[in-house]
Amino acid sequence: MRAIRVHQFGGPEALSIDELPDPVAGPGQVVIRNHAAGVNPVDAYVRAGTYARLPAVPFIPGWDGAGIVQSVGADVHRIRVGERVYFSGTTAGRGLGAYADMVCCHEVQACPLPEGLSFAQGAAIGVPYATAHRALFHRAQTQPGETVLVHGASGGVGVAAVQLAAAHGCVVIATAGSQSGLELVRAQGAQYVVRHGTATSAEEILSITGGRGVDVIVEMLANVNLDRDLGLLALNGRVAIVGNRGRIDIDPRQIMGKESAVLGVLLWNSSDAELLELHQLMGPQFAEGVLQPVVGPQFPLAEAGKAHTAVFEPGARGKIVLNCQQ
Repeated sequence: MRAIRVHQFGGPEALSIDELPDPVAGPGQVVIRNHAAGVNPVDAYVRAGTYARLPAVPFIPGWDGAGIVQSVGADVHRIRVGERVYFSGTTAGRGLGAYADMVCCHEVQACPLPEGLSFAQGAAIGVPYATAHRALFHRAQTQPGETVLVHGASGGVGVAAVQLAAAHGCVVIATAGSQSGLELVRAQGAQYVVRHGTATSAEEILSITGGRGVDVIVEMLANVNLDRDLGLLALNGRVAIVGNRGRIDIDPRQIMGKESAVLGVLLWNSSDAELLELHQLMGPQFAEGVLQPVVGPQFPLAEAGKAHTAVFEPGARGKIVLNCQQ
């Protein structure tokens, strides 16, 4: 099989394409011919050696993918040979193994891919939708009718958060950094859109709420926005931090005055069984088209380095995907 491996932590050039033996399914495992792999910012942090949890080198990066089941081991009961599936994690570990044209997963890590979704869309489900779901409903305990601000909504997790919040009956305000990004998030169900990073962004958001503030913020770049976010919250509001790239000074009085909460979100803290339950919960929404992953730029497997550069470029529009059969 062909796989992208990291032999030494470093920049995008550390991603090399290698030929490796095809995986073999053991008990409770499935081998998947992988058609698409999702590219997440965490993949780049791990490759660079800057993430809190690092694997031993060499390793194959990547959490998410989608393809066709080639073989199954003993004691596999839910997944069948020939079935279209998407997966999140592999037998190599959480966050490893997806950047390859063949992968081996534990059965619990794979779910049926609805016929209406492409393999590229399947590769955009695992981390983005699980993260958004955990942020909204597990951590922030978002209720129908509440106002949700998705800050930086045009990327993979942002799109998922907008769709999930809208489907939950929330009033959704979404921000993006470009006109095309604003159009994208409006099409995903945001009732209101605001260009972020302008001198009037906060004023526009508060105006939408009639000065009350928002109940929940899903934050993709806390090191830039958190202090400002605290001023946008309503009484008892919550900020769920999904992304952060550094330090920031905040005024805790803003938290005290509104009895608000700042909540961390880390998918690593979910077990495979919990993630499977979550994906099974969302499954009917994918099958019915209520949730529709948005695919952004696509790259051949051998160009994983370019994908890792693109994942940090401004103006995100959907999920970056590697085409693993190219």
